[in-house]
Amino acid sequence: MSQTIAQIAQALEAEAVGNLDLVVGSASEPASARADQIALAMNPKYGEGLAQGHARAAILWQGADWQSFGLEAAIFVTRPRLAMAGLSRAFDPGPEIAPGIHPSAVIDESAVIGAGAAIGPFTVIGRDVVIGANARIASHVSIAQDAQIGSDALILEQVHIGARVVIGARFICQPGARIGADGFSFVTPEPSMVEEARASLGKHAEIHEQPWVRIHSLGTVEIGDDVEVGANSCIDRGTVRATKIGAGTKLDNLVHVAHNVQVGRDCLLCAQVGIAGSTSIGDRVVLAGQVGVSDNIFIGDDVITGGGTDVYTNVPSGRVVWGSPAVKMDTQVEINKSLRRLPRLFAQVKDLRETVTRLTQKGGAE
Repeated sequence: MSQTIAQIAQALEAEAVGNLDLVVGSASEPASARADQIALAMNPKYGEGLAQGHARAAILWQGADWQSFGLEAAIFVTRPRLAMAGLSRAFDPGPEIAPGIHPSAVIDESAVIGAGAAIGPFTVIGRDVVIGANARIASHVSIAQDAQIGSDALILEQVHIGARVVIGARFICQPGARIGADGFSFVTPEPSMVEEARASLGKHAEIHEQPWVRIHSLGTVEIGDDVEVGANSCIDRGTVRATKIGAGTKLDNLVHVAHNVQVGRDCLLCAQVGIAGSTSIGDRVVLAGQVGVSDNIFIGDDVITGGGTDVYTNVPSGRVVWGSPAVKMDTQVEINKSLRRLPRLFAQVKDLRETVTRLTQKGGAE
């Protein structure tokens, strides 16, 4: 994956100076960079590391005096993380999946495999499955009957895609994800303790036997274009309607999307997010790590939640929330400040009580 400085600059749509024909094979932190690597020093605080490494070229912040670092070439960027996206794409060869269909793959004769698709060893593809053109499917993947996967998909090891799941183009799925498993949905013949506790806020929950009866999942999962699903994440099929993930949305590792959930476009669901059944998430919503979302609520467009937030009620569009339960982030900051002040406040109240007691005793004695 060697690249010239000119090629990297073109990929980043950035300004480059010096020897643009210089070839580098990978990227590195400045202090540990070899001569055949490009150093990443996109912030002035990383400039000192260039003297410790051996890089001949670097990606620098705008306005940097590149020649003072002894470099032969430099690329200037204004948005480091965006530059990292382009740079990592240029150097990433992707997983090694041999072209064509591996002899050990088991593919139903009714399945339709698009032109240029690559299917790895021990993969099983069921009846009437449709795989789009140029899809790449690694080893030990299972795709159940009637599933549809769009073009240019990348599905990595040990992914399971359930029956009737529909997935758009350019889908990326990391190892171990499960898409289209049954939802976790059960009911009792009589109103359960859970229902009673919820209705009464825990005041009148009568304890009694309650066998659970399974509600089967008749729906499926529908996923838009350009969606990514992280390792060991789970998206459950709907009870009757489909669970939906909008185009451009990205799921991190260990995310759980329950039955009937509707997730909008271009959302970010970070690690260990859990969304309970029948909840609707708007467009461009960011749920930070370990956020929990209750069932049957609505989160509006452009909502951002801080890490560890518990969302129990509807959240209006455009709001930034944090805490348990979720409140506006500035409110939660004030709550945290107040909690830190409690020990001092209790000490002051104790002193005041002692003072009042002494004054009362003194007044009574007089």
